[in-house]
Amino acid sequence: MATHPLASDQPDSLPDLSEVALDRLTRELAHRAESYDRNPRFPRENFDILAREGLIGLTVERRLGGAGAGFVDALRVLGAVAKGEPSTALILFMTYAFHAAPEKGRRWDRALYERLAREAVAGKGLVGTFRVEPELGTPVRGGLPATVARRSEDGWRLSGEKIYSTGSTGLDWFAVWAKTDEMPARLGLFLVRPDADGITIEPEWDHLGMRATVSHKVIFADTPVPPALAVDLRAPEEWAPRPGDDTSALLWNALAIATIYDGVARAARDWLAGYLNARAPANLGAPLATLPRVQEKFGEIEALLLTNHTLIESAARAADTGLPPPAHQANLIKHIANANAIRAVEIGLELTGNPGISRNNPLERHYRDVLCSRIHSPQADTVLVGAGKAGLNAAGIGR
Repeated sequence: MATHPLASDQPDSLPDLSEVALDRLTRELAHRAESYDRNPRFPRENFDILAREGLIGLTVERRLGGAGAGFVDALRVLGAVAKGEPSTALILFMTYAFHAAPEKGRRWDRALYERLAREAVAGKGLVGTFRVEPELGTPVRGGLPATVARRSEDGWRLSGEKIYSTGSTGLDWFAVWAKTDEMPARLGLFLVRPDADGITIEPEWDHLGMRATVSHKVIFADTPVPPALAVDLRAPEEWAPRPGDDTSALLWNALAIATIYDGVARAARDWLAGYLNARAPANLGAPLATLPRVQEKFGEIEALLLTNHTLIESAARAADTGLPPPAHQANLIKHIANANAIRAVEIGLELTGNPGISRNNPLERHYRDVLCSRIHSPQADTVLVGAGKAGLNAAGIGR
């Protein structure tokens, strides 16, 4: 996927992705970050800004009015957004990945998909995929969902519960993972409008950090779904990964999650640099930033973030040229980058002491947000087992 449109295919206007523009975006979004944390709500004002800047349809193909952005440019935007307010970035990522997935062109009704794409280009059309359930947990570890779609005279009726439903109260579309009541059952996605009948959102999201993701429980009770909105139904075994399958969805997840929490760590780093340069204890007579020990620890932060940048950007550039890393390496990048981001913020806490964990300063919020990186699928055990198997097999062991 190209990262810049050809001149002959350009939409009327492309979003400004210059460093100056992205830095300005970061600062504008950061103004409300503390408010969203203390009074959790969908970050509507931030999405109004993203719509104004033409950034919601960034990965929509050029012929539908989007910028046709690939990994490099989309991740640059996600990083800038996350540095300002990371919950906004996590919600935005779902729409970016949705429009970058090639199976939409093969399996979906083309007119339906183009409708969603044009909505995104117009600054709306936010999509969230709801997969996690109270009993099943994440389907990444296997099993069929309890959420079921039953045939009706006018299409389907959807019933079940989804938890950790990122963006719940502000999305334009829910893409709900469910099984059918057929024999044998099929498995797949049902597109649902949030204002459809039979939907209840229980405001139960009250987590350590990333509080503006409003990842509440969404309950479907005989919710009607027109036939055309059962968009991708397959036999369960057809969803199992196979050699040669397209892995772009996995790569989007790995690199986007890594980018978002790296953005949190960079926001923490910038605040810390200002604090260390301004704080001059009376017994020192100079800013803390002049102490070799402080410089050494800040250098450790720089090393961690440089590692993240190198890993993420190299994988993104490779993917944009058609040479994506294998799945186990993509997940390792996510695992390493998230661990580095957490450690970078922890060093900031070590250097600041009490001010670092005071709610009067943003470092405490950055730390709570960056810790949330650990919960995203696939989790550390799955990532490391996959990497271990790949390494052992490559060495001719463990077959």
